[in-house]
Amino acid sequence: MITAVRRVWWWVGALMGDHDYARYVELQRRLNSGDPVMTEREYWRQRHAASEADPGARCC
Repeated sequence: MITAVRRVWWWVGALMGDHDYARYVELQRRLNSGDPVMTEREYWRQRHAASEADPGARCC
């Protein structure tokens, strides 16, 4: 039961974007090992600014 709850919790977090910064850091370190990595705060600011500038398929 607890394992199922953890899996559902992880899945909900994935849908909400909770794991995005960790994936960004991993990719940046793998592809650009010498370049500085944005802080989590910088990452989310840039991501939200980009979504505001180009809303794409957003409903509202």
